[in-house]
Amino acid sequence: MGQAAIELIGINKSFGAVHANRDINLEIPRGTIHGIVGENGAGKSTLMSILYGFYQADSGEIRVNGQPTTIRTSNDAIAAGIGMVHQHFMLVENFSVLENIILGAEGEALLKKSIAKARSELDRLEREYGLEVDPDAIIEELPVGIQQRVEILKALYRGAEILILDEPTGVLTPAEADHLFRILKQLKEQGKTIVLITHKLREIMAITDNVSVMRQGTMVATRQTKQTTVEELAELMVGRRVLLRVEKGAANPGGVKLAVNNLVVRDQRGVTMVDDVSFEVRAGEIVGIAGVAGNGQSELIEAISGIRRAVSGTVLLDGKPIDVTGTADPGELRDRGLAHVPEDRHHVGLVLAFEENENSILGYHDDVRYLKGFLLDVDAIRNDAKSKIDGYDIRPPDCRLRTANFSGGNQQKIVLAREMEQDPGVLIVGQPTRGVDVGAIEFIHKRLIAMRDQGKAVLLISVELDEIRSLSDRIVVMFAGRIVGERGPEASEGELGLLMAGVEQLEAAE
Repeated sequence: MGQAAIELIGINKSFGAVHANRDINLEIPRGTIHGIVGENGAGKSTLMSILYGFYQADSGEIRVNGQPTTIRTSNDAIAAGIGMVHQHFMLVENFSVLENIILGAEGEALLKKSIAKARSELDRLEREYGLEVDPDAIIEELPVGIQQRVEILKALYRGAEILILDEPTGVLTPAEADHLFRILKQLKEQGKTIVLITHKLREIMAITDNVSVMRQGTMVATRQTKQTTVEELAELMVGRRVLLRVEKGAANPGGVKLAVNNLVVRDQRGVTMVDDVSFEVRAGEIVGIAGVAGNGQSELIEAISGIRRAVSGTVLLDGKPIDVTGTADPGELRDRGLAHVPEDRHHVGLVLAFEENENSILGYHDDVRYLKGFLLDVDAIRNDAKSKIDGYDIRPPDCRLRTANFSGGNQQKIVLAREMEQDPGVLIVGQPTRGVDVGAIEFIHKRLIAMRDQGKAVLLISVELDEIRSLSDRIVVMFAGRIVGERGPEASEGELGLLMAGVEQLEAAE
């Protein structure tokens, strides 16, 4: 494999009392795909942020292609041939693809010349790497899979030979993830070096040449991927054996807790996204909604939880109507025992500028437990937050830390702890383990099963088909805004996949 593309030698980084990276040594061979795995808060993103110039190491050395390299800013990293695609894309949403790609790298005094040059170079990159994107499309109108391609093109346009991808499949459908892997393999064949940070061990096994494991800020192992297993990597990550399957007994469904009847929901463009949908969720069961992203699942749960207005239809909570076409309000529904873990924790679930303890009561801040007369009881709020931090293993265990400074997986735990600990009768949970490590996935799955066994009704939306099949007692499949079938958890991935693609409906129509 020849010379190392990247060498990190004795890297240390602390944030106050938190030692995020501790004496890290890592060598990444040129022209390979190298995975880095670890629990949330293990220090993976911090290490890559040092490599990309967002943070400065307290001590240690970076070598790029064998040469000692000082990286103080992202411009230094770009100059060294390093590009990074972040978990949450760094794109200007109302700019075009082309404008985003040249932003900060215009190169010419006259923008017209820069755009013409960029258009030509973009055409070459698209052809060379199979990254087809309309250069004049507006970013906010593109699906997330295409937006990610724009991020990759942006890095390649700046001359990246080493590409870091942070949780690249966290927002992708399985089909989009497969396409991304084809692109990464093609980049590798062209001599690029890829560093892949991910929680998804099956992806590591499928695409990487080597994998390094971090735990609590240290590098604990590096393996050739073909010489390790998912089970070994999971144990190295967590420091104990991890249950990679969901253990649960048979469900014991009771009365109907949530009934949806003939629901119709349109998006902001006026397009019907939920088309005459009806289903029930009973006490003591988990109903999973399977479907490729964009087939109405998001609009469905937003309407049920009072975030989005429905056009028509009825929803009953404990037999009493929710005014989904008019005055339904998330606060009212919380008071009636419906909790909601949103799919998008950043835009809907959290205020990132708030401290952890403030987010831990968000939406429940008028509860008497958190009040002292007409004012918030700060001590009660912080003690409650500390209890949730302990119970959900949120890292770092600091309720005064700004929520933006937690890793994505720990941010997800903050939302889950807030909603689950309210003892709701009905829990709607969207993408519960998006961006979450294997140890936390095991924990979250156990909590969801425990809620079911306590007689709660759980409505689960996930693009992870394995998760849907493992957790659900019944699986409802959506395609093009309609329910196209219902299956038990024993249904095969192939059978569900056909329903999700609308194949059976097409065959019936013929």
